[in-house]
Amino acid sequence: MSRRTGRPVTIDKESAIREIQGIITQVKNDPGKFALIAQERSDCGSFSRGGDLGFFGRGEMQKPFEAASFALKVGDISGVVDTDSGIHVIMRTG
Repeated sequence: MSRRTGRPVTIDKESAIREIQGIITQVKNDPGKFALIAQERSDCGSFSRGGDLGFFGRGEMQKPFEAASFALKVGDISGVVDTDSGIHVIMRTG
């Protein structure tokens, strides 16, 4: 189920990865697009905040998400991050 729409997610994992790879390319070319793309495409509850999850510490997120997040420097954009809740791209802002 998509937390955003309450409807089942209809995209398969391979399609989601391809889509995220395209998003990563777009955001690396123009980091200012991250929030807009998140608002338009994210199924996470943070979509209304442009994907902003706020500050979080270690142990608060799923391990792969946490590892990717804390490996980034401020302003960096992750590669594809695969967790039990879906496929993600992360931009560290703080």
